[in-house]
Amino acid sequence: MERSGEYGTVAKSFHWVTAALVGAQFIVGWIMPGLRHITRPEGLISLHFSLGVAILAVTAARLLWRLAFGAPALEAGLPKWQRQAAQALHMALYVLLFALVFSGWAYASSHGFAVTLFGLMTVPAIFANGSGIGQAIGELHSALTWILLAAVGLHIAAALAHSLIWRDGVMSRMLPRVG
Repeated sequence: MERSGEYGTVAKSFHWVTAALVGAQFIVGWIMPGLRHITRPEGLISLHFSLGVAILAVTAARLLWRLAFGAPALEAGLPKWQRQAAQALHMALYVLLFALVFSGWAYASSHGFAVTLFGLMTVPAIFANGSGIGQAIGELHSALTWILLAAVGLHIAAALAHSLIWRDGVMSRMLPRVG
């Protein structure tokens, strides 16, 4: 039985799988060598591409799930500004995840790199190899990464504030049940 206002098991699973994939993607993106100096993706860069495809798949499935089944209502006592901030931040996180994946995919395509999902399938190129847009898309991808990092930081800070300062139970809506 679900607690009132609690996300269901599927929604929680999507949330935490997304969090794990994005966390891994940040780590891989931070430590991998620059794409400017390679002729074909391998190692960490291939992993970065695969994680991006996985993030796209999970985020798309998550969004479809949310559209089909909705989200539990926010706590009745939340101030209006917190409700609006939560809705805006959640929308921004979805938009940023999609924008980052597509900009990375476009950047890889413009450099002639095949983007695969752990070598199991190759996604089609968005731009032709050598298209002049690659540099601009690479810069956009980098900027979006920092914006997503800030948004994730804000999301975590808000969750902690709800748990440690306001103690209103909002954070428990997404936590796995214990016991």
